[in-house]
Amino acid sequence: MNSSGWGVRDIPDQSGRVAVVTGANSGLGYVTARELARKGARVVLACRSEVRGSEAADRIVAEVPGAEAEFGRLDLGDLASVREFAAGFPYERLDLLVNNAGVMAMPYGTTADGFETHFGINHLGHFALTGLLLPALLDAPDARIVTLSSFMHLLSNIDIDDLNSERRYNRWTAYSRSKTANLLFTHELSRRLTAAGSGAVAAAAHPGYAATNLQAAGPRAEGRRSAERMAELGNRVFAQSAEAGALPSLYAATAPDVRPDSFHGPRLAMWRGAPARSWRAPWTLNDAMGQRLWGASEELTGVVYGQLKV
Repeated sequence: MNSSGWGVRDIPDQSGRVAVVTGANSGLGYVTARELARKGARVVLACRSEVRGSEAADRIVAEVPGAEAEFGRLDLGDLASVREFAAGFPYERLDLLVNNAGVMAMPYGTTADGFETHFGINHLGHFALTGLLLPALLDAPDARIVTLSSFMHLLSNIDIDDLNSERRYNRWTAYSRSKTANLLFTHELSRRLTAAGSGAVAAAAHPGYAATNLQAAGPRAEGRRSAERMAELGNRVFAQSAEAGALPSLYAATAPDVRPDSFHGPRLAMWRGAPARSWRAPWTLNDAMGQRLWGASEELTGVVYGQLKV
């Protein structure tokens, strides 16, 4: 399928499929969950806030007649919560996992387990979640694992010797490194799935510049009202909508021609437009670095992908 002009109308029927979308209470995650439900998938909205997550699930059911949407509590910044979510996952198989949730340009902080916030939430939380849900994914024919990165990964490779930014912290560098980690994770996961003879496909996507709450979250956390207003203004003037920004994720999750380790984003300058194959930095295709990050991630999270040992 040519992705030119691809839109929600082109999403294949998802009836009978079970999907988990992290961070689905708003923005890109909400649109992704809603459109998957519209096409017949049973969708679990994996969110930190029970109030916001439950309200989002109810909103989808109200917007989409016959939709099957439910809330599942998941805090990616707390590995105990990740384990609890996976242990309580009520379905025998999982057809689609969209690792959507994330933070951007936050002031320095750490997760419940002591990891730098961007690395801990954007990468390690999703690494652990995917590994813990792996048996359910491998039980599904043609499962998909889609992890959201960003064109901002172009700003920085990871520092394998300083994954938690302990030597020096810069919010944009930390964010960019976490987005590189997302692509390295997809690269190594794809390699391991192929080696294991699995039909599951791991792919990545990015939304370009989409209007979501992500841009203003960092300034808001620090009380920088002027920066928050600038972020909101940028969303109104320059960004495409969350509906448009979610299309690369939906394409990677459902289009029949998506290949393992592919990266999809907006067609026009990685910024806006219909989904297409996106350029990525060469360091995100480095086998040795992908394997080193994988090993470090298993050690840090305690989650070992036993069925994908190579």
